[in-house]
Amino acid sequence: MVSNKTLNRINELSKKSKEVGLTPDEKVEQDKLRKEYLADFRSRMLDELTSLKIVDEKGNDVTPAKLKVEKAIRKRNLH
Repeated sequence: MVSNKTLNRINELSKKSKEVGLTPDEKVEQDKLRKEYLADFRSRMLDELTSLKIVDEKGNDVTPAKLKVEKAIRKRNLH
């Protein structure tokens, strides 16, 4: 999970970018931090989605096969 320190730095760089601009080093840092944040977000979102089970009104499991396969793959990789 991305730390509060990282999020604060992303916000600082964004604010500075809008106000006065960034140096080339700061642009590289900003890009690196954004990529780190997005990778973490995508990973957590995929974890959330693969933990879902979809059930119809009758109580039947109607989870799409693709989701079941992804869930099995992720479960295998955790053990």
